[in-house]
Amino acid sequence: MTPDLLQQGAQRVAQHAQYLSESTESGGRDAGYGRVLHDRHEVDVSHGRILYLEDVSVSFDGFKAINKLSLDIAPGELRCIIGPNGAGKTTMMDIITGKTRPDEGTVFFGSTIDLLRHNEPEIAQLGIGRKFQKPTVFEHLTVFENLELALKTNKGVKASMFFKLDSTQSDRLAEVLHTIHLAGSVSALAGVLSHGQKQWLEIGMLLMQDPKLLLLDEPVAGMTDHETERTAELFLSLKGKHSLMVVEHDMSFIRTLGGTVTVLCDGSVLAQGTLDQVQADERVIEVYLGR
Repeated sequence: MTPDLLQQGAQRVAQHAQYLSESTESGGRDAGYGRVLHDRHEVDVSHGRILYLEDVSVSFDGFKAINKLSLDIAPGELRCIIGPNGAGKTTMMDIITGKTRPDEGTVFFGSTIDLLRHNEPEIAQLGIGRKFQKPTVFEHLTVFENLELALKTNKGVKASMFFKLDSTQSDRLAEVLHTIHLAGSVSALAGVLSHGQKQWLEIGMLLMQDPKLLLLDEPVAGMTDHETERTAELFLSLKGKHSLMVVEHDMSFIRTLGGTVTVLCDGSVLAQGTLDQVQADERVIEVYLGR
């Protein structure tokens, strides 16, 4: 049965409206959402959603960290997630990436890939990349070597010994270096980079995997104002090419990114809209922004 959430999401994406009246090879729209693709790397976004969660709940020792959470994201969208500590933001990302299994609910990548049927490595292979708050890079390797290691290649011993970049891979690496503002630091050891540059490098390592969806947890925490500005430029350049979910507390940064902001509280969606709309919401002011 087609989830109500996905139907609502599809209606909000006008360019995909024609698909709503088309039949699938398995017998129509309702049947189509019930199947898992044979090609596990194919993500069907024909109905205008790359990610949706519906009525997702999970409890830890009696505490409901996620409570009937429903959320959907469009292909190429840059969605910001805000909320007080303990709102369920990290747990939500844990569920999406397979680190935590919900007690109930539905989590789909596109319209046909049930993420609850996959583990963490499989979900990463499907095209979902996650960046934690603290940067994790190989500090004793150069920027170039970090990006090279992140390429999707055979990681076997023999294959690694004889690996050499081809022209396509070299072009991709050069493109990512430019995107993450590190083209001038290609030979620098990762360990000598600033905090912000390490964050960009880790994002670059994710981009080398060509993810369709990026989950970014407080990416500008600890950055200088200049680094924060450059990070906003980076994310805006990725918008449209990738879908991004950004969890952040920096309201100035969120305002620069624009788009839809989702406010989580007590494990469910409290409010959603533009930043101005959610900042004017009395419930959001009460539980998060303060008076």
